[in-house]
Amino acid sequence: MASNKVILCGPCQEGKVNTKADIWCYNCNEGLCSTCSGQHKKFKGTRDHKTIDIKSYKPSIRAINTECDIHGQQLKLYCPSHLMPCCDECISINHSKCTGIKSLEGVVDNTKIEKSTKKIDNDINSTLQILNEIMSNKSGNIQRGEEQVDSIKETIVKYRKKINKHLDDLEKKLCQETDTILNQEKSKASDLKTEIDGKQKNLKKMQEHLHTVIPNTSKLQSFLGLHQIEQQVHQCQRYVDDLEDDDRAKEFDIKMKQNDEIESIQSKIRSLESLGEVMVVKKNIDLNRETSVRRKAQVESREQSNINNMTMNIEAKIEINIEKWISNMICLMDGRVIIVERWGKVNLLTSDGKLQKQLPIPGEAWSVTQINQNTIAITYPYEKAIKIFNMENDTVNVTKVITLDKRCYGLSFSNDSLAVGLIDDDYDDDDDDDEEEIRIIMIIDLEGNTQKSIQVECKSDLYDLVYCNDRVIYSDDDGEAVNCYDESSKQIWRYTQDLTGPKELCTDSYGNIIVADYDSERIVVISKDGQNSKVLISKEDGLKNPWCICFKHNESSGFICDEDGTYLAKFNLASR
Repeated sequence: MASNKVILCGPCQEGKVNTKADIWCYNCNEGLCSTCSGQHKKFKGTRDHKTIDIKSYKPSIRAINTECDIHGQQLKLYCPSHLMPCCDECISINHSKCTGIKSLEGVVDNTKIEKSTKKIDNDINSTLQILNEIMSNKSGNIQRGEEQVDSIKETIVKYRKKINKHLDDLEKKLCQETDTILNQEKSKASDLKTEIDGKQKNLKKMQEHLHTVIPNTSKLQSFLGLHQIEQQVHQCQRYVDDLEDDDRAKEFDIKMKQNDEIESIQSKIRSLESLGEVMVVKKNIDLNRETSVRRKAQVESREQSNINNMTMNIEAKIEINIEKWISNMICLMDGRVIIVERWGKVNLLTSDGKLQKQLPIPGEAWSVTQINQNTIAITYPYEKAIKIFNMENDTVNVTKVITLDKRCYGLSFSNDSLAVGLIDDDYDDDDDDDEEEIRIIMIIDLEGNTQKSIQVECKSDLYDLVYCNDRVIYSDDDGEAVNCYDESSKQIWRYTQDLTGPKELCTDSYGNIIVADYDSERIVVISKDGQNSKVLISKEDGLKNPWCICFKHNESSGFICDEDGTYLAKFNLASR
């Protein structure tokens, strides 16, 4: 035994007698003495119970309940659609529309426990190995991230040093030029001062000679002396007159004319919010996770992807009474629903389809898609823009506006990129020409950079499209068709059967396309290869004016909305 604690016989304890148990019954989840064990084997209801010698029983093993956790009834049935055991009440309440319900006893009898145990054990080991790899990768990832951050910081310092060095060099050069100019002007001024000083000395000598020599000479000598002095004075006067045009005599001011680019550079620096953008780039890890679950899923995928096995049931119809022309609808990852009114409001509904509130988003919205748990993107055709919103903590804030050169309508997100349907400004919405025209579906990243430009043929506008697996699938209402193109503008397929007015569309987990066909009031599924189709539900099933359809995240259920936003139909998609 796993512990020294004595296990007593359950039935004996009920009779207030403490008897040591000899065996353990897993079904009854209690010990039995040899006497009670004999009775236990005689009764029809307990003779097939799984028992074990008490010495081999390990109390640490959690007992497995064979009763329904919700309803307390014995688990007798098995639902292959949901891969789960059920009680009678489970079937009547939650699985009434599921097909292929089996007896749990039959499923158990056909299950090879030892083989299944070995598979599960292998899966556990495989999963542990994968988790160990992820742990190891994450540890290395953290260390690499720290090294990358250190490198980024060094790069930032290098940016600053380069900028500073260049500014220092410019400062040194300009200061040297300033000193040179000053020295040149000082030299010119000094030369002029020396020259003037010489003139001043000559004039003083002439003045002294005039007052001391002339009075003491003869009249002839005085006349000749005065004549000589007068000639020299006239020369000095002409010198003074010439100084007015002499550049050296002009006063100088040393000023600096600022480079016209300086103001622009300063303005750019003031508006510069960052030296760069630090971002996290995610990439998928390649793990070899071939398990029995994946192998089984691959087999089930091939079976369930066959549209002939598909059935759709309307589980409930919910009145929402928006009563506006609806252009788009999506299910968010948390189960809530967004419904966009054409050129109008953006409505948020609860996961059970009840109107919660109108989001405080201005503008004339058209199409919406979800980028991650807290982020959505919406097209605004007449603004020629895609706006990205953050919805965290029940607030809605614009985080990015991507401006386009054409009107934008249908929108879908996949592989970190947006696919958007564009229409030229000169396109006439009221043009009755039935000829197919070349339209553009643009693939852009979340910064607005164009990655691909896909040319497609379409008679109507690109209002509704889905982007997945590097392909774009869109409905052509006027052309009564659904088209599939790859990113090289190559048409993969075009489907027209069972369609008279296809509107919104979505894809299931197997790549099949589910279309709301408005004119015929039907929901049609098209196989992922575009070769076959099947009508899932129609107006005979209570469907009226279906316009939008979407799946809940990672589920086979979702919602259908009519053209005027009067109701939501909750549906469930199953495979027989």
